[in-house]
Amino acid sequence: MDYTDKKILKLLQEDAKLTTKELAAELELSLTPTFERLKKLNKAGYIKKYVALLDNELLDRGFIGFCFVTLKEHSEQHIKGFTKDIVGLDEVMECHHIAGQFDYLLKINTADIKAYQAVLVQKLSKINSVGKVESAFSMSVIKNETAIKF
Repeated sequence: MDYTDKKILKLLQEDAKLTTKELAAELELSLTPTFERLKKLNKAGYIKKYVALLDNELLDRGFIGFCFVTLKEHSEQHIKGFTKDIVGLDEVMECHHIAGQFDYLLKINTADIKAYQAVLVQKLSKINSVGKVESAFSMSVIKNETAIKF
């Protein structure tokens, strides 16, 4: 990966809707080499997917809770069962297997604390491998970046 490839990735992180023609103009390259570089970056897996970042508040999903989960057991069966079940919960935006006092950290996005509680009671508590849950809540977002800096 050279400077031009990194610049393509930087530009696409800022605006994924850029056309190949617009990228070429920014890079001061012709269309064909820009297209080939973009195709190579996609094929190599540097670009996972193109998405639109939505406004949580406007969509009535402005409440962010962080849920720390400890499993009952650390057997392969419990870990596989938990990961399979958690992937199916729409409110869970992120799930990280972490080291330390807890096993997993979930980022849960809902309309309000009542909806968050419903997720815990009606969904998370029904996952057999869950032993203990603790929550923390976002009071305000100071920084929320999606771009990887080079």
